[in-house]
Amino acid sequence: MEIEMQEILQLVQDRSASDLHLKAGQPPVIRVSGKLLRSQLPTLSPHDVERLVFGILTPDQLSNLQSNYELDASFGIDGVGRFRINVFKERGNYAAAFRVVPSTIPSLDDLALPNICKEITQKPRGLVLITGPTGSGKSTTLASMIDWINENRSEHILTIEDPIEFLHSSKRSVVSQRELGADTRSFSNALRSALREDPDVILVGEMRDLETIHLALTAAETGHLVFGTVHTSSAPQTIDRIIDAFPPAQQQQIRIMLSNGLVGIVSQTLLPRVSESAGGSPVTKGRVLAAEVLINTTAISNLIRESKTAQIYSAIQMGGNLGMQTLEAALAALVKGGAVTAVDALAKTSRPDELEQLLASSAKAASRSGGSGFGYGSFG
Repeated sequence: MEIEMQEILQLVQDRSASDLHLKAGQPPVIRVSGKLLRSQLPTLSPHDVERLVFGILTPDQLSNLQSNYELDASFGIDGVGRFRINVFKERGNYAAAFRVVPSTIPSLDDLALPNICKEITQKPRGLVLITGPTGSGKSTTLASMIDWINENRSEHILTIEDPIEFLHSSKRSVVSQRELGADTRSFSNALRSALREDPDVILVGEMRDLETIHLALTAAETGHLVFGTVHTSSAPQTIDRIIDAFPPAQQQQIRIMLSNGLVGIVSQTLLPRVSESAGGSPVTKGRVLAAEVLINTTAISNLIRESKTAQIYSAIQMGGNLGMQTLEAALAALVKGGAVTAVDALAKTSRPDELEQLLASSAKAASRSGGSGFGYGSFG
């Protein structure tokens, strides 16, 4: 008896999985709390994978896939949920990776993002960057920020995505969502057109190339609030990545544009959440977000303009009263609160010495106050 796609996707939802992998020669594989698990479903043949995947694609998407051997798309199934999918070829056969898109958009409070993130969404103009590795929840954070604006401000929000993941209905704002391939040929084309579409807020799903980055910076300079994502792991690295995308002759101009137009950077990662089982031992359930936050103060702006990004980390450390925090401070707070283990936190930092110092300081403070140190208490 052939397995059906609805049965597989229902398993994904029942197990609260974040991802699904279909590949010939193995059963469907799901990712739960950040870990891959093989399901008990039958092993898939190349024909099974093609039947399952081709059945959810439109004729245009199927033609695109067969021409290019890879495809990004999104789709929904009534009663099951919405998914982002990447289909690709490996060793001559088709394979697919699915990402679960929550049916409801979580609020900024649900994500436990720092309070400063809500203030960022109230800015009238400038560039806001959400960064992190693949699978770190950038799309969810962006959707939450856009949803907050949609509920609280009367604006025209224009999103340019590849593909559209979260569906926004117009609330106080008017929301227009454009998908790469279906509604526009490229991010850069859509951004050039966007400036003639009366937007107040623009979301660029991914700042992939020099032209898209330059157009996003220009839109931020000309009075729009622009949101975008970059695949970097820290705020200073993000600034370097944007500037280094341009030829040396243009880099000083880009530094000036970025120093003037940047509102803030949120660099995030996800860690396995720890909680107590009925027997009192720690178990992993779900994931929790840790975020580094940079706010573009006068001091930060000067460091960007003067090409002193190596000093930005120290400026973030000193900017706690302005809502800034380093990733290491966020990780240490999660360990102290019992939400994650020290081992998992150390695996996510590029500054292990800094994190170990913060953890040691927290342990000493807990010892002096008679606390239990890094126990596995409840969180969130």
